[in-house]
Amino acid sequence: MKCPYCSSYTHRVIDKREKHGANSIRRRRECLECSRRFTTYERIEISNIMVVKKDGKREPFDREKILKGIMRATEKRPVSAEDIDNMADSVETSVRTSFDKEVNSGEIGNLVIKELKKADKVAYIRFASVYRDFKDVETFDQEIKKLLRKNK
Repeated sequence: MKCPYCSSYTHRVIDKREKHGANSIRRRRECLECSRRFTTYERIEISNIMVVKKDGKREPFDREKILKGIMRATEKRPVSAEDIDNMADSVETSVRTSFDKEVNSGEIGNLVIKELKKADKVAYIRFASVYRDFKDVETFDQEIKKLLRKNK
């Protein structure tokens, strides 16, 4: 592991935490050369699940794509980086425990939507508008009205 600031390979682990419900360990490290701190994550590599896309193509499951989608939806919203990471962990855990070899991309989208709906309603609408391919303002309006009815 090399320091992202000075590229030194000498560092020490300051703090280590297992991520609850995930297959990863978070390590806080301090570089012994420049004294700056950085965080690394260690993940268990599990056999890859194939994602079947809408057009029938298959590609390996990629947690980073989930993370990027959630980050895009929550941009400029009061959702912490830790909450975003936890949502991605939750989706990944659900996929890995519910599916053996293949999963439809729609299933993954629905899992992300559930997580965003719990975390931030605006982020949920943003993601749903792209994921469900809203065609016009009326579709947005209908989705917002459904959301408001459920909150009453």
